[in-house]
Amino acid sequence: MTTRVTLVSPAFDDALRAVRFPADEPLTPGGLRRARAARPAAAALPAGRALASPSARCRETAEALGLRAVPDPGAAGCAMGRWRGLALADVMAAEPAAVAAWLADPDSAPHGGETLTRLLGRVADWLAGRAAEGGRTVAVVEPDVVRASVVCALGAPPSSFWRVDVPPLAVTVLSGRDGRWNVRVAGELG
Repeated sequence: MTTRVTLVSPAFDDALRAVRFPADEPLTPGGLRRARAARPAAAALPAGRALASPSARCRETAEALGLRAVPDPGAAGCAMGRWRGLALADVMAAEPAAVAAWLADPDSAPHGGETLTRLLGRVADWLAGRAAEGGRTVAVVEPDVVRASVVCALGAPPSSFWRVDVPPLAVTVLSGRDGRWNVRVAGELG
């Protein structure tokens, strides 16, 4: 049986605007307007079930898109520990070696949160759960979950995680069966 998982990244929020590690901020008014404007396009997404990362921005995006999404802790974004809420530029200025280690070593977590290796494993398990359920799922998930999903689906090395760009309201479709996924980047809603 073929499974289809359509991933939608959240609309714009203040963390994205400020280039900082998210701290569960809500959508900006502009992000909310853009998500609501994309509602007709979201209605065309094939889904038997709708899920959302538990963050405010993912839940609000799903609601604005008209999806009755169930919060799914397995689709949570990477836990950033003590860097949560901090601007990337500030962390780079204060801890350049720690940021370099975090970007270079998938087993490094100088922030005290989740390693990239652990995130990739968790997302691989989450995708396996969707495959076991079968059918069609639309999930509004954090950009790092989209990145991890693409890396897992392609069997790419962890270092490729940093090379996947995920703009707001991006749509990425994974389809497959028997543990083999195909990836289709479908653009942005709206």
